Amino acid sequence: MDPIADAPASMAAVQLNGHGGLDQLVYRTGVPTPRAGSGEVLVKVGACALNNTEINTRTGWYDRVVEDSVSEELGRSGRDDGAGATWNSTAMTFPRIQGASVAGTVVAVGDSADENLIGTRVVVDPSVRDPNLPPRAQIVEYLGGDRDGGFAEYVVVPAANAHVVNSELSDAELATFPCSYDTAEEMLARTGLAEGETVVITGAAGGVGTATIQLAQARGAQVIAIASSSKESRLRELSVDGFVSRSNSDLVAAVASLIGERGADVVIDVVGGTMFESLLLMLRRGGRYASAGAIGGPISRIDLRELIYKDLELYGITNPTPETFSRLVGLVDDGRIKPLVEAVFPLSQLREAQETLLKRTHIGKIVVIPDGA
Repeated sequence: MDPIADAPASMAAVQLNGHGGLDQLVYRTGVPTPRAGSGEVLVKVGACALNNTEINTRTGWYDRVVEDSVSEELGRSGRDDGAGATWNSTAMTFPRIQGASVAGTVVAVGDSADENLIGTRVVVDPSVRDPNLPPRAQIVEYLGGDRDGGFAEYVVVPAANAHVVNSELSDAELATFPCSYDTAEEMLARTGLAEGETVVITGAAGGVGTATIQLAQARGAQVIAIASSSKESRLRELSVDGFVSRSNSDLVAAVASLIGERGADVVIDVVGGTMFESLLLMLRRGGRYASAGAIGGPISRIDLRELIYKDLELYGITNPTPETFSRLVGLVDDGRIKPLVEAVFPLSQLREAQETLLKRTHIGKIVVIPDGA
């Protein structure tokens, strides 16, 4: 069949023209609609959520020469030191359509893809894998970085990455799950968080943080959230067991007042920076730490005695396994986790949406939808 029969020849999209500031994001119409190749499907994008990875990529933060965090100003204006790389330290091809967290409807399939997928609602696993590689090294492309993503009206993905969902949630709500919830689920699975254990979550108000709260609660764990004080009331609405302001001058003592000295079984961290050393101090012997981000900065200090003499386990999480993503879709279908949508913008206002994300005043996710949807 014609893999583009149910889609127009051209579409609207936001193209990233190069590393830099928000001015590198350009909304265009007349962009050729992609065609589904062998084993691929064409998805009409219903919504695409924003993630830090898009800003990190645009500003060149993944480049190993960068040692600072992505501030609000830097996120708007970009860097002037020539830094530029994708998450796996490779050069990026421009123009690129970003957007990792896609929900929508399959409208066409390529050769060898299941035609029964046409017309189904899907959420897209953004991690394109090579199953012949070792389990922790299978990611070969990431949606919106290594290949075009969902800041467009249509996107092509491998059929294996389009997961059919059976949910009454809107596309904007479904788009909050990829990238954030699967990353959170992978961190909890890798650290083996169990019922009755205590987990400390940094950056608890963001997309990954709020996802981790819900998924940890589903495991029957006690949750201690660390975030800015302005977000305390909204996080308590999520029934966290304790809250600590990130501006507290002694985070270790503040957490200890809630759970006892070195009382955390697990720490889930997306902040990093200067907070990292304090987080290790919160862990009990045999504790586990996982990180999937470093919005507070990529360079941290570590006292190796904490690691060695407490027999800690440290995990770095890039992307979840396909089994983790499938497990997440099951939780969505069963209604066991809920989306947290802070704001919805039309695609043509992606710059404004990213500015809102950079302010870090939101809870949950910010989403864009095609204009006129």
